[in-house]
Amino acid sequence: VQLQASGGGLVQAGGSLRLSCKAIGINFAINSMNWYRQAPGKQRELVAAVTGDGRTNYADSVKGRFTMSRDVARRTVYLQMSSLGPEDTAVYYCNTMRQSRDYWGQGTQVTVSS
Repeated sequence: VQLQASGGGLVQAGGSLRLSCKAIGINFAINSMNWYRQAPGKQRELVAAVTGDGRTNYADSVKGRFTMSRDVARRTVYLQMSSLGPEDTAVYYCNTMRQSRDYWGQGTQVTVSS
């Protein structure tokens, strides 16, 4: 299993970014895919998830601003982030679990300037 995340960067408050995570060795119809983030000095937190049957869930802090989607043919999940604020600054990781083992992408930095 390999997870390849990309799309982070520097954006002004109120702006948008789209993160991508290509998943190799994962069956989207079976495995949930998740986006986590970790801000400096804070614990890693779950931001969004999409289940094998396509249902999405979001942390309260991002509801209405972030949208997670997937492209099964491209084996890629996305996190569209809008109305970004400084509190969204973090390293974002894609994650999945397969056969009781956690897999993580390399992380992509998102920095929101005020």
